[in-house]
Amino acid sequence: MFHVTCMIAVRRLLAAIPTLLLLALVVFVVLRLLPVDPLATMLPPSATAADAAAMRQQLGLDQPIPVQFLIWLRDAASGSLGTSINFRQPVTGLIVAALPATIELALLGLILALFISIPGGVLAYVLHVRKRETAADVGVTVLQSVPAFLWGLLLIIVFGVLWPVLPFSGRIADDITLPGLTGFALVDLLIKGRFDAWLSALSHLLLPGLALALGFAPLVIRVLRSSLIDAAREPYVEVARLRGVPESRILWRHMLKNAALPTITMIGVQFGFLFGSALLVEMIFGFPGIGNLMVQAVKGNDMPLIQGIALLFCVLMLAINAIVDVLYVLMNPRLRVS
Repeated sequence: MFHVTCMIAVRRLLAAIPTLLLLALVVFVVLRLLPVDPLATMLPPSATAADAAAMRQQLGLDQPIPVQFLIWLRDAASGSLGTSINFRQPVTGLIVAALPATIELALLGLILALFISIPGGVLAYVLHVRKRETAADVGVTVLQSVPAFLWGLLLIIVFGVLWPVLPFSGRIADDITLPGLTGFALVDLLIKGRFDAWLSALSHLLLPGLALALGFAPLVIRVLRSSLIDAAREPYVEVARLRGVPESRILWRHMLKNAALPTITMIGVQFGFLFGSALLVEMIFGFPGIGNLMVQAVKGNDMPLIQGIALLFCVLMLAINAIVDVLYVLMNPRLRVS
């Protein structure tokens, strides 16, 4: 099984290389065809045409676009994504500093979404069996109609203003300094044994994480309910009922396991879009992650930083798809045999 799993992972990673190159090329070309001049934010008002030409040559913007892309690709292969125009710092360092916060937020959002959607999907299936699926459909439709950023605003109003029990700005209290070991606040503070600071970091994550979860969970509920309905028609369910196995045991021990396969696939595909939702949620909560970094890059026409963040999202999406394929094989013995 380990050999098969490794082969699938390697195959997926190799197949992802052409896709990654194509996506990087598209983003690179589109950014350079936009009618904006990145030098506008770098040069002083008194700069002359000669100053602009010198700066353009220094940044390599005077080269043809294919040459610029090949130079960028060569540097990216060695781990260098260029220098940010606005921050005057390496793009790789800026991304590495901001990425852990976004990953932490997205993972917490996924965990909370699973805590909501798994019981919710089972409940929706039970209501379907009891001919009360209209109530479940209405509830899920209402939840799915509210995007994550709107959930964020509602949570701020309820739990930050009307009933102020949770912080809704920043990543941690102002008087607490993060150790900076791995970049993940919850991990670093736990390693250092600073449990009060750990609770502070967790409390700052709860509202934005819940906003992401509430925007993500309804889709999982729908897919899980449909998968359970399909699983209920399988022969093994009828055999278990004829043997007198309780319905609750059939549901939780047998049907849920088989219904998890398409649900996991959907979660993996949609998890990449969870990072997209995190961009808006980070802005609303003032959370210092990739989302805020992307906004600053767009405002300043910072092409190297925008290109680096776009490449990061491509890599994350491809990596998530590879992980989902591996999990699918681990949970489905028939695929391992084939």
